[in-house]
Amino acid sequence: MCGLTGIINFKRDITDCEEILRDMTATLSKRGPNQQAFYLSPHAILGHRRLIVVDPEGGTQPMIKERDNNKYIIVYNGELYNTEELRSELIRLGFHFKSYSDTEVLLTSYMAWGTGCVNHINGIFAFGIWDEKEKSFFMARDHLGVKPLFYTIKNDNFIFGSELKALLANPLVEPVIDENGICEIMGLGPAHSESSGVFKDVYQLPPAHCLLYTRDGIKVEEYWKLKNLPHNENIKETIEHVRTLVLDAINRQLVSDVPVCTFLSGGLDSSIISAVASKEFKRHGKVLSTFSIDYEDNKKHFKPSIFTPTTDDEWVDVMSSYIGSSHHRVILDNRRLMETLADAVEACDLPGMADIDSSLLMFCSEVSRENVVALSGECADEVFGGYPWFTRPELQNLNTFPWSNALNERQALLSPDLSQINIKDYVNTQYEESLKRIPLMDGKADPEAATKRMFYLNIKWFMTTLLTRKDRMSMANSLEVRVPFADYRIVEYAFNIPQEYKFFKNREKGLLREALQGLLPEDVLWRKKSPYPKTFHPEYTKGVQHWMGEIISDKNSPVLQIINESLVREIVDTAGNSFGKPWFGQLMTGPQLMAYLIQLDVWMRKYKVRIEI
Repeated sequence: MCGLTGIINFKRDITDCEEILRDMTATLSKRGPNQQAFYLSPHAILGHRRLIVVDPEGGTQPMIKERDNNKYIIVYNGELYNTEELRSELIRLGFHFKSYSDTEVLLTSYMAWGTGCVNHINGIFAFGIWDEKEKSFFMARDHLGVKPLFYTIKNDNFIFGSELKALLANPLVEPVIDENGICEIMGLGPAHSESSGVFKDVYQLPPAHCLLYTRDGIKVEEYWKLKNLPHNENIKETIEHVRTLVLDAINRQLVSDVPVCTFLSGGLDSSIISAVASKEFKRHGKVLSTFSIDYEDNKKHFKPSIFTPTTDDEWVDVMSSYIGSSHHRVILDNRRLMETLADAVEACDLPGMADIDSSLLMFCSEVSRENVVALSGECADEVFGGYPWFTRPELQNLNTFPWSNALNERQALLSPDLSQINIKDYVNTQYEESLKRIPLMDGKADPEAATKRMFYLNIKWFMTTLLTRKDRMSMANSLEVRVPFADYRIVEYAFNIPQEYKFFKNREKGLLREALQGLLPEDVLWRKKSPYPKTFHPEYTKGVQHWMGEIISDKNSPVLQIINESLVREIVDTAGNSFGKPWFGQLMTGPQLMAYLIQLDVWMRKYKVRIEI
């Protein structure tokens, strides 16, 4: 996996901006520790950092190909999972290849089909292609938003990059947030609306969108969207179809020239990925390495809840033994978990999911010591219905995002100086706009409308938040994490499966469980879902209480410009219990809320964030 950045300017020669480009590219060194290179021309300068996964010699970027007296240059972050099919098709069209890299296949796809190349590719990707003859720049992002891509326009400069830090390294881009930015951080955070870069005038290219920048300006289009179609297969056919899609997606994503491992929690999603991967490894006489995460003394302090009924550790052992993997249990220190909150901010360039982020950052650090690629089970819950809000009526009927329904509480947390900002209206507008985009059946009443609404919101909001977290925390450790359940073919097929099939046997993800029969032990296949593990240790809670208390007591703390000091002091004094609801999702409760506010202060300090209202 890699990092890309650059500047396009049609009005002047920008080759004198090489040092700025180098500074921007340097910020992405962890995304691409193996190679650095640049492309310089009068109107387009491109930078790339490479993490070598496939074809070490032939995949160097920026990659240049010439045809019909034209030159095409690509900078690319991602992996294509239909590389060989595309290569064969392009060869039939008369194209030739110098390497076996997916980068060359992607660039050649653009040469063959232009902006329509996005309709031919399957993978995780963010890329930009400069067409020297046409003087046009084309960018695209993968279907579900696994890989990031940001941009802005300043003084006739189109500035883009894989991460916000690359844009901020350009002196034209200032770390300013306005009213919308505050609503993003305090109303939606750690989720963000699909086009928002949080900073003023900075945008994120949404998932499944492409952008064409020419002398005529910017044109952004959605190249793929979910469709509301009748499901014509019976339950038996549906089960087989799901099984085929899932197994194909996993096997496609095992291709690599560097070491591959899997994350294994003992839950359904990571277990099936690990089981399939282990079987493939054994065919080649290899043993799969698997990794799980836990916290010091966590079992001693664990208290079951409706969201977290059991711990994972015993199930990890069951699965590792069953598939014959070489398992590595990563045990995290609670004090380091707290200290790493600041590192997680720097990895994400924004306040994130608190210790849910910092734990993943620490975990990926350990995994990356001997591995470059890992497969993980994200997205199955959003696609097949694993969360409580899919089945609990009180969460289904909230008329807002069910994973973030503390709107009154969030509004109250705003500083009195910002009381004119209506967080609730901002969030409600985002919610209503999302509902308008849900695909409807043409001219027919859809009995599955309520179910599809919930799945659509999860795919477009909750899932992208988790994918952002996974990308930033893994790439900060130069680790490429692939997510087979985010294969767009699985998502678009599953979207139209009726509710009674999805919740087969009245179980969350019942269809997926049934589709995987025979691949996992029965008790693992049907165990109750338990979410990503978080710490329950009181040492962590006391640590964030103390840290947040120090922040409030320091009158120079930048976060005091945003938060209601007296309310936050009450939250600190009660270990977060006075807030009353989870801040976000199932996991961000009292200690995680305090940690989020700590991250907000760290972010404002590190990035010298200014507020302009």
